[in-house]
Amino acid sequence: MQRGELLNVNCPSRDILKRITSRWGVLIFIALKDETLRFSELRRKIGGVSERMLSQTLRYMEEDGFIKRIAYPVVPPHVEYSLTPLGEEIQERIAGLADWLETNIHQIMAQRHLYDENHK
Repeated sequence: MQRGELLNVNCPSRDILKRITSRWGVLIFIALKDETLRFSELRRKIGGVSERMLSQTLRYMEEDGFIKRIAYPVVPPHVEYSLTPLGEEIQERIAGLADWLETNIHQIMAQRHLYDENHK
């Protein structure tokens, strides 16, 4: 396959898009920008994610080649996560979206308030 077709219901790129753009996936990409973090550090940095969801999302991201997981043979277990070159590439694009959102949050929230007022 040379290129995916997101609008084709049978294209596997849709499943990858769903993983990349999930709430936790996006936040993991942002949290790992230029950093290698242990599981507990990553969980604290993101905030609000359960261990189960973080584990599952990291596993998907590793499966897709976005995350590198290094497990050190020590007790207690020491596992570190970082972005692969492919992960760094998508992270740059996600960072643009995150920056846009943070810049425009007041405008969006004002629009939500206006919408709520007009639909009472």
